[in-house]
Amino acid sequence: MVFLQHFFSTQDHAAAAIAAAKTATVFAWKGLTLDEYWWCSVQTLNFPNNQGPTIIVDDGGDLTILIHKGYEAEDIFKNSKALPEPEKETDKDLKIVYRFIKESIGVNPSRYHDIISKCVGVSEETTTGVHRLEVMAKNKQLLIPAINVNDCVTKSKFDNIYGCRHSLPDGIMRATDVMIAGKRVCICGYGDVGKGCAQAMKGCGARVFVTECDPICALQALMEGFSVVKLESIVKDVDIVVTATGNKDIVMVKHMEQMKNNAIVCNIGHFDNEVDMEGLEKFPGIKRINIKPQTDRFVFPDGHGIIILAEGRLVNLGCATGHPSFVMSNSFSNQVLAQLELWENRNTEKYGKDVYLLPKHLDEKVARLHLKALGAELTELSSSQSDYIGVENGGLGPFKKSTYRY
Repeated sequence: MVFLQHFFSTQDHAAAAIAAAKTATVFAWKGLTLDEYWWCSVQTLNFPNNQGPTIIVDDGGDLTILIHKGYEAEDIFKNSKALPEPEKETDKDLKIVYRFIKESIGVNPSRYHDIISKCVGVSEETTTGVHRLEVMAKNKQLLIPAINVNDCVTKSKFDNIYGCRHSLPDGIMRATDVMIAGKRVCICGYGDVGKGCAQAMKGCGARVFVTECDPICALQALMEGFSVVKLESIVKDVDIVVTATGNKDIVMVKHMEQMKNNAIVCNIGHFDNEVDMEGLEKFPGIKRINIKPQTDRFVFPDGHGIIILAEGRLVNLGCATGHPSFVMSNSFSNQVLAQLELWENRNTEKYGKDVYLLPKHLDEKVARLHLKALGAELTELSSSQSDYIGVENGGLGPFKKSTYRY
């Protein structure tokens, strides 16, 4: 087994402990550069005797995309002898990815084909990763089965809502020691992540505003007592802006230059493109002052500055230690069950080259496994009660239809 983490998320002491225990080969350290991150990603595919992984646990879809891009490039090389041209790529990630793939083809022109031929599938952790997989499946480009762990209830409602509810204020306060009470906070996006973030800021005593494009999510925010606004309407007055959309180009440099002095900007949604860091860093006359690791003050030519956390990457990972272990236990239990499901069905036709949701009874199993730790007593249905509401398996579930919205 190999272990890889993203940029600022690695806890070096934890990574060192895993390496020392020899339970996994670790390619991770806090503060990876983009080039180092992709180098580490490539190393995770190098097994003894030129083997590769037989199953993948992914978080964001990066490893899955690397393998698929490599497979595609090998096909092109086989048919036309044309190698990737990384220098022509405008995307900073793909520029590096294709450089490594080009090097790989020079050593073994069937490396990624070999990996795909032995890989039984991938389980994916994140909203972004699932979206990428679904696009690939729609375009008939997905080469292995994929299980969507992100949309399991015990992931999306726990990791995304309760995890972010805990780790957003943790990250902000560790980075800045700012008092949140009384501040005007704008949460960009009111999906599951945004819901947890808004609850946390409200619980800290902040005055919370929400931006949203989805009318149902906007209505939910209003019903919880939050003001729904456009960012442009609040940007000059807000004290803290949190992006939680899973989209791109949310807080741009045109917004940041209008913010009040020492306004705080952070991201807990998509990995690195919700906040326009490139535009900020290239702003004429901008000065960057590093206060401490992953906490920077960018000073505009007029003298006012804003505080950027984790360089626009995930603030809870960059400035704190991510979600607490209990909520991650829910997420990773889903991952383990998804991996078992893929492996046990590797020689069947249950899973094709598509994206699947983990079966409902396994989602409920994850919740059931965690109840004892919290001292819960679960009510048991009688057979007549089970029959009355259509619960099968002697009243053991599944209890809700797949369309039920928790």
